Amino acid sequence: MTKSYLLAICLVVAGFNLQAQSDELTQTIPGTPFSFKMKPIPGGTLTLGPSKIMVSLDSFYIGIYEVTFDEFNCFKEREQDKDESTNPAITYKADAVTRPTPQYVNLTFGMGDRGGYPMVSMTQQAALKYCRWLYSKTGRFYRLPTEAEWEYACRAGTSTKYFFGDDDTAIGDYAWYYENSDDKYHKIGEKKPNPWGLYDMLGNVAEWTADDYRTDYYKLLADQTSNPWMIPSKKHSRTVKGGSYVDDDTDQLLPSYRLKSEPRWQVRDPQIPKSKWWNTDSPYVGFRLASPMKPLSKEEVEEYFKKAIVD
Repeated sequence: MTKSYLLAICLVVAGFNLQAQSDELTQTIPGTPFSFKMKPIPGGTLTLGPSKIMVSLDSFYIGIYEVTFDEFNCFKEREQDKDESTNPAITYKADAVTRPTPQYVNLTFGMGDRGGYPMVSMTQQAALKYCRWLYSKTGRFYRLPTEAEWEYACRAGTSTKYFFGDDDTAIGDYAWYYENSDDKYHKIGEKKPNPWGLYDMLGNVAEWTADDYRTDYYKLLADQTSNPWMIPSKKHSRTVKGGSYVDDDTDQLLPSYRLKSEPRWQVRDPQIPKSKWWNTDSPYVGFRLASPMKPLSKEEVEEYFKKAIVD
């Protein structure tokens, strides 16, 4: 490989990184003191699975950080919400919002909440309903990333086992996991980001995706190679990515690793039926937001949530 070719590659990568920094999306949540940042992810292709299925993805935004307790509590707690919205399609009334039910126990288990800790213990449905609330507040469509989008953003254009190389020696620089976490999650953004500037993609808390968990996922991709999404048809199960502070096997922090959500994540919930909002036994699962580059109509947004949320 010639020096000039290597220089060209470096210039392209540097150009994208500079452009990405300038095009970051900062979203204020109307009526609250909180805001969050989204990173633009360029469209491209990703090779998945042992059969090396290549999928193509459109450009999208993804959260630079995991959603925090501070942000989610503006949805959960009525007193933190106001009749303020920048969504021109609706008249927002905070009293009309269906909010999460009170937790049976404190699902942080003393690990921390206010001041930048990742939100945990919500069901996938609750994460999606937070996204729907954000749409009502902001007029911008937010959702969960698909499994393919999540892995694509995590890998950040790399082809090694981890985005920092094939060896896991440096994993403690990028991830909170069993060996360095002291058995608890930590505030967002304390470790190094991946090459595209995304923090905590590996470790800290694992993250919900929009996808139904399919054991034959890679086989199904052969018929869905453009923007794949495994649309759910029942409450369980969903695909969770990234690994967390409880994982002692670094293979569980691989970008390719797939965790299946389980009904046992609600084993201590005394309700019958179990809560639509909370998992009493997964304080290691949170989420981050995604948003398409292309604006969707109100009808398209409503259709998405109709498909995505299975109570």
